[in-house]
Amino acid sequence: MKLLHIRDLCSRNSRGDKLPARRGVCAAGFSLLEMLIVITIIMILAGIAIGRYEKSVLRSKEAVLKQDLFVMRNAIQQYTLDKEAGPSSLDDLVQGKYLSGIPTDPFTRGKDWHTESEQVLLDPLQTSPGITDVHSSSDQVSPFENTPYNTW
Repeated sequence: MKLLHIRDLCSRNSRGDKLPARRGVCAAGFSLLEMLIVITIIMILAGIAIGRYEKSVLRSKEAVLKQDLFVMRNAIQQYTLDKEAGPSSLDDLVQGKYLSGIPTDPFTRGKDWHTESEQVLLDPLQTSPGITDVHSSSDQVSPFENTPYNTW
């Protein structure tokens, strides 16, 4: 049996033919510079992806906030028309089955909604005032609309 040196293995092709001599022991593999370029490209692409992901998460939170406000405002109006009096708290909407539960504010992560009560009666048949509007308690400003969430 013939013993082969590593340089003999690197200088033969798959059929066993001799190849012309190359630099170094084995010229297969990647250089350090090639690896650094690939890692740099991957890091740039990852940075772009993270930025887009954060924007999409923020847009989805804003969509949830708009939907929750719409549903609660609609429930307040239905409660006021049905009971001829505004709800005294958001819990009245849950007890009256106008809401299945008080939603969680996506920005404060709590059920700490800011409610507005006015002494104005919304309906001629309404006997007492109550909650007329609801807003988020968050002081953050939307980067897309440039308005605070508590004004929505």
